Amino acid sequence: MANAEKFLETVQNGYTFKGESYKIGRAMLDGQVVEGADIFIPFKTLNRHGLIAGATGTGKTKTLQVLAEGLSDAGIPVVLMDIKGDLSGIGAAGAANDKINARCQQLGVTFAPAAYPVEFLTLSNEKGTRLRATVSEFGPVLLSKILDLNDTQGGLVSMIFKYCDDNKLPLLDLKDFIKVLQYVSDEGKSELEKDYGKVSTTSTGTILRKVIELQQQGADLFFGERSFDVEDLMRTSNDGRGMISIVRVTDLQDRPKLFSTFMLQLLAELYATSPEQGDADKPKLVLFIDEAHLIFNEASPALLNQIETIVKLIRSKGIGIYFCTQNPMDVPASVLSQLGLKVQHALRAFTAADRKVIKQTAENYPESGFYKTDTLLTEVGIGEALITMLNEKGVPTPLVHCMLRAPQSRMDILSEAEIDAIVNNSRIARFYNEAIDSHSAYEILNQKLQEAADRNTELVKQKEPAKTQKQEKGFLDNPIVKSVARTAGNTIIRSLLGAIGLSGGSRKKKSWF
Repeated sequence: MANAEKFLETVQNGYTFKGESYKIGRAMLDGQVVEGADIFIPFKTLNRHGLIAGATGTGKTKTLQVLAEGLSDAGIPVVLMDIKGDLSGIGAAGAANDKINARCQQLGVTFAPAAYPVEFLTLSNEKGTRLRATVSEFGPVLLSKILDLNDTQGGLVSMIFKYCDDNKLPLLDLKDFIKVLQYVSDEGKSELEKDYGKVSTTSTGTILRKVIELQQQGADLFFGERSFDVEDLMRTSNDGRGMISIVRVTDLQDRPKLFSTFMLQLLAELYATSPEQGDADKPKLVLFIDEAHLIFNEASPALLNQIETIVKLIRSKGIGIYFCTQNPMDVPASVLSQLGLKVQHALRAFTAADRKVIKQTAENYPESGFYKTDTLLTEVGIGEALITMLNEKGVPTPLVHCMLRAPQSRMDILSEAEIDAIVNNSRIARFYNEAIDSHSAYEILNQKLQEAADRNTELVKQKEPAKTQKQEKGFLDNPIVKSVARTAGNTIIRSLLGAIGLSGGSRKKKSWF
């Protein structure tokens, strides 16, 4: 009993915060929910980023859903990366059942079914508002990192961007960039080298291959106009709740390069356009990146460094980033160390490698006098998790085994008809879904090359009559040709005259007798 009282006191001291907070569940000890040991998440520290991890089927998606609901109710906009396609249900009200009612009673919460304000976004041809960005918005540095270029190749990309800026050649989509690459490798090489320096054909060829590789993952759908304004991610609904933007990327699981490209551009754009905010009472936006390993698995060291830098700095802009993955080791240590809130669902120990991961995971959490963490990680039930977070002073809270509340929205996906209804009622879909192909580098260079070709054709036509006339005059007036012609003509005439006996000079005719 003394241990339970001490546990309750520890939890209450550790999870009582100043300012607005959100109750996500109650702490458990020895497998039982402890009454009064309520676990709150303070909105003030949600810009410190976080991690939701656990094996398949342990409840990560529902935890993400619960957090998104609490944020939306507090007027905080949310972005959800829906990789598996199972988050759309947040746009419809849930339904109570015996299990949900029993859990609510244990946790001391009320189940109030609710549909949340949802906006569907897409990188491909799925239903929703199209997300696009121009090549110019990426800039040479970010584009070089995405393409995994070396310093020499990256310098050439910077040179190309400078050339395009100076010559008013807008780089909007990938065909613009490819056309400029081809131009500076051939017709425009001398022009570029005159003002900007030598151009290596080998480097341009390598860059072109990298761009084509990105195209093969569907990047043509992402690069172009209309460019999406990140301010539209920070809207609230008419009733004051934060808008939940669900990015439907279910078809990008086998295209991690495109997913990384989009995520890095989004984070960079948010950082560049958001003013400094510091530690406000609430974050201005929270992003949840499901299946986060898709970002890190094929990321180059330069790309990882860029992500780490943005994660470190974007906190001061009032933006929180939450990575969801099966194994916390999927997230690089340099990024993992920046994550203040950790929600760890159960891990499975099927192999020696699994046990090693569990031991490493346990070492990432504060030491506890109430739990044996590495053992508990394999015993946590569905809808339960180990939790620790940062308090207002930046100090980690005590590690707790928490039973989590159920989502109030639907714990299933929406039908196609329901998705259609949401997309059709969207205030931004019609605007961003209009495809625009502006006059840009591709058209300008094609026109320039066509004009040059037309001029060459005209010059050739002008020279051809003079050349023909000169050739005809030279042949007829050549003295040698004239002499040969006269000699040949005389010979023929003499032969003809000789045949009829009139070949010059009188000659007596011989008698036959």
